Amino acid sequence: MGQPSARATLPSVHLPAASPLLRAAHLARRKPLGAAGLAAVVLWIAVALGAPLLSFGQDPLAQEYIIRLQGPSLRHWLGTDEFGRDVYARILYGARISLGISFVGVGIGSTVGLAWGLVSGLARGWLDELSMRLVDVLLAFPGLLLVMALVAVMGTGVASVVLALTILACPRMARIMRGQALAVREATYVEAARAVGASSARILLRHVLPNVVAPYLVLATALLGSFVVTEATLSFLGLGVTPPQPSWGLMLSGGAQAYAQTAPWLVLFPGLAMTSLVMGFNLFGDALRDLWDPRLRGT
Repeated sequence: MGQPSARATLPSVHLPAASPLLRAAHLARRKPLGAAGLAAVVLWIAVALGAPLLSFGQDPLAQEYIIRLQGPSLRHWLGTDEFGRDVYARILYGARISLGISFVGVGIGSTVGLAWGLVSGLARGWLDELSMRLVDVLLAFPGLLLVMALVAVMGTGVASVVLALTILACPRMARIMRGQALAVREATYVEAARAVGASSARILLRHVLPNVVAPYLVLATALLGSFVVTEATLSFLGLGVTPPQPSWGLMLSGGAQAYAQTAPWLVLFPGLAMTSLVMGFNLFGDALRDLWDPRLRGT
């Protein structure tokens, strides 16, 4: 009798998928700065969502002129501004505005740019040329100047800022995704799928899209950090969020400049909040790039 095959005698073993906790531990071990950046981002998201609870009843819009420009105390942990408003509460609610605008702008703009770049890279021909020339026109303008011009035309407000950031994100993502699509479309497995008669839509969804997710997430993370600064800059210049809504950019303008020496907490605490959030996005984005780029995995 013949010997049973090794394949028949070996039991099948099902390895459980790595849990999010194990993935976080792996990230912390490989990229401690990236893990610290992710922790900062998660912390600020939790702060933004829990602002009504974490403010302990302090209204970010309530004005008490009798306690204006009061330093940090047990009642007002980070002091008050020139209108007697609680700085701590305004920072918490300002995180909502900064993160909300950034996530919506990047989410819509990056998704449209992803589809734009993939279709352009796979279609080639006149459609590719026309769409890339439009991308070149949009990228020819400095980012902040383009956003300022769009907001000036559409008017100030949260909706205008979100739309302007969406338009800013689209060509940047489209350019990167087109390059990724051009690289993937020449791969052997894509040629094989095309040879057996797979449709363009199937090739796009089954073969191209999964291979561009990593660069898409890295660029989207980088855009989130830059858009937090852009939103604050627009509000600082009076083109973004309108007063008296709490915004980090608004908190750094007006009275913060006039009372920077006598009331430094008006500048210090909003500046630290914005710096920690932007640094968190940047560190986490750099870690994602290093982990997913084969050329950087050994560094």
